[in-house]
Amino acid sequence: QVQLVESGGGLVQAGGSLRLSCAASGRTFVNYFMGWFRQAPGKELGFVAAISTTGVHTYYADSVKGRFTISRDNARNTVYLQMNSLKPEDTAVYYCAANSDSSRSYADHNEYDYWGQGTQVTVSS
Repeated sequence: QVQLVESGGGLVQAGGSLRLSCAASGRTFVNYFMGWFRQAPGKELGFVAAISTTGVHTYYADSVKGRFTISRDNARNTVYLQMNSLKPEDTAVYYCAANSDSSRSYADHNEYDYWGQGTQVTVSS
């Protein structure tokens, strides 16, 4: 069992930056492939970024590539999402998720086992 708690969301102007954190409980964090997803009002949950268990491999949605960076600190059981050059269309609730099987699709939210409660990110124009 893994419990995930996101933090770091808030209100920021377009062009600004935010860093989201996701703290995981349990000693098996290092075994989980981690992902960030987001859901805007009236839209489906969408993939943002994912990172392998060691942090060597990272994956991004085209819409955030070059602006967002996912990273993890296995010693602190934490995964981060650094968001730069934010746009109003980045406004959403952001969720982190843990996937126990790295062979699954990292971009499919149905393949993740555990989810955080979400943190709101609002980007004003």
